[in-house]
Amino acid sequence: MKKSLLVAALLVAVGAAQAQSDTLKKAKDTGTITLGVRESSGVLSYTLGGSKYVGYHVAICEKAVEAVEKAVGRRLEIKYQPVTSQNRIPLVQNGTVDLECGSTTNNLARQKDVAFANTTFVEQVRMAAKASSGINSVADLKGKTVATTTGTTSVQTLRRHKRAEGVDFKEVFGKDHADSFLLVDSGRADVFVMDSSLLAGLIARSKNPADFKIVGEPLSVEPIAIMMRKEDEGLRKIVNQTIGDMVKSGEIYKLYDKWFMQPTPPTGAVVNLPMSDLLKEALKSPNSKPAEEYAKKV
Repeated sequence: MKKSLLVAALLVAVGAAQAQSDTLKKAKDTGTITLGVRESSGVLSYTLGGSKYVGYHVAICEKAVEAVEKAVGRRLEIKYQPVTSQNRIPLVQNGTVDLECGSTTNNLARQKDVAFANTTFVEQVRMAAKASSGINSVADLKGKTVATTTGTTSVQTLRRHKRAEGVDFKEVFGKDHADSFLLVDSGRADVFVMDSSLLAGLIARSKNPADFKIVGEPLSVEPIAIMMRKEDEGLRKIVNQTIGDMVKSGEIYKLYDKWFMQPTPPTGAVVNLPMSDLLKEALKSPNSKPAEEYAKKV
């Protein structure tokens, strides 16, 4: 009897998971779709205040929603759910978020829990420091304090780098990227280790951008992609088709220029980060290769 109940419970759990993974049916039934967005992930995804979220990846996700609407045959209300580095994967897994449109690295460990669309950004992890700090490389971190954001892997990446061997430094953690940058701005940390695009965006929107600089050797090269639930191939195909169409039409290049090379709201700050050869290559040959495939590029 107990065994039968256990089997029944497992079947119910499997059925619930399968139902949850079918985002297209969920969207058609509810008339809504939820995008996971970030408060301060550079110009990939950030808030303008209230419930208004914008950025390069937010715009790609909104374009994908248009394709989802055509697939399900109805208009959809987009709900924006703020996520953090710590809760983004659980919120995708439990169905709270349908598409995570932030700054998430696609790697083998995460592929066990979630699925990724084709790469839409290729990132280099570097360090932000005050221009007057005298810090120019990993070797200069000896005895310094390094900030990073809770739930990210940047400090682990730094410690694994061959140039960090024998370099002793302390760690402090910010609750989000803006908080980590504030640790450097306020002098509580010497550098903030994070994706260079996020660092460039935070510097561009700071009160005195000239007070900061991005320094040091690239610590890693990482593919950044839109995240969704595993086994949700219907949604994944639509997102990848949307990205492919945007590449063919040239729209994605215009979108990149809008967010990385032109004045951005609300202050008109310009990130000034030209599209890298690695991203051009990824867009030309669509793929969802994990970060481990990019390790040899460092």
